[in-house]
Amino acid sequence: MSDVGRRDFLKTTAAVATTAAAMTRIAEGASDKVNLGWIGTGSRGMYVMEHGYQSKELFQVVAVCDTYSGNLAKAKDQVQTIGKNTPKTYVDYRELLADPNVDAVAISTPEHLHFSMAIAALKAGKNIYLEKPIAHTIEEGAQIVALAEKVGKVVQVGTQNRSNKLYKRAKEMYEQGMAGECHFTRAFWYRNFDTTAAVPAAWRYVIPEDASPENTDWKRFLEGAKDQRVPFDKHRYFQWRNYWDYSSGIATDLLVHQTDISNFVLNKTVPSSCSASGGVYMWTRAKGDDREVPDTFSAVYEYPDQFELNYSSYFGNDQYGYGEQFMGSEGTIEVISRQYMNFFPQKFKGKSGAMIAVKDRQELHLDRVKDLGQADDGTGDHVRNFLMACLGKEKAIAPAKAGQIAAIPGHLATLSYKNNKKIFWDDKTQKYHFS
Repeated sequence: MSDVGRRDFLKTTAAVATTAAAMTRIAEGASDKVNLGWIGTGSRGMYVMEHGYQSKELFQVVAVCDTYSGNLAKAKDQVQTIGKNTPKTYVDYRELLADPNVDAVAISTPEHLHFSMAIAALKAGKNIYLEKPIAHTIEEGAQIVALAEKVGKVVQVGTQNRSNKLYKRAKEMYEQGMAGECHFTRAFWYRNFDTTAAVPAAWRYVIPEDASPENTDWKRFLEGAKDQRVPFDKHRYFQWRNYWDYSSGIATDLLVHQTDISNFVLNKTVPSSCSASGGVYMWTRAKGDDREVPDTFSAVYEYPDQFELNYSSYFGNDQYGYGEQFMGSEGTIEVISRQYMNFFPQKFKGKSGAMIAVKDRQELHLDRVKDLGQADDGTGDHVRNFLMACLGKEKAIAPAKAGQIAAIPGHLATLSYKNNKKIFWDDKTQKYHFS
């Protein structure tokens, strides 16, 4: 056996042994809990973990991993405080994946790291809670879906709107015919920031004062990035959403949530075309702001079944917040800020619901917390659903395939914007082309 062949054999054998050990532990009913390893413990990772602890009877965090020592320390403290156990700590996610005591992992890292980490986790036999977008490109996402289906592991993509009770109610209402036929949806996300505040602009998160090359593993952060020769840069590390190498900004941070939930509510899949435009209009005025991704962005999607989605985002005015308006022939269902749902019936010469007879087609207003009893935006229930899927008691509401379908519109918008052309998607060939 050659050296290369021997190394591959040993890696495969180790992965099989690790998977077998984890499966045996679950089969033997070890407290009927999922042993979870958390990869990426920055602000988003800590938020998801905190809300996941609403279901702490279903899991325990046995390991945490981050390339910044400050994040690692905070994660360990949070687990000890809320989970009442002390997790192992890792800087290299591969070492965490090799731990046979870890059944599943949560990946809450910058999007350019999703592919390598998810593929490695699946090969190690781990179930995955993977923050959106599923990957940094369409091609990477397709590979994750293919491997997840091949090995049969649970993958829950972090599009938590699907677990928000308002959207579930909106879906029920639409399927009951309350809104009639829907051929148009308006989705939007508007923000504004105080340039004198600690976080003066979109994604300019506070950088820890002690951050340095010594306690921030820059080389590991750059894994999967297009340019790995970039010298250590605190802004790129802690404010990564502003740079193309690590994120597509609005298109994959915000828009993906909203195209996904439109798919969920209206039973859609992927658009057939996209035209996107925008630019860095607001923050070029901020001294020293070197962001690359747009702060002003619009995209128009055409779907193959006579449906259009109009998307807009702007970081200079938050008057209208964010949400989706599903505009049907019989009424409009809108969800605002993930907290309020409104239904407005259409009026036809003073009569409501003249075209389709649906009982009680009256104006409706719901508050997620007060009326439906859901404390957060759906994150806690999304993690719970993932854990129940790991335990074989439920199916994941946002599996890898749904995560890929959600991400494709975001990637199409990025490609359209960068190339200044309308882009077309062929769902049969899973390929895109420009006009």
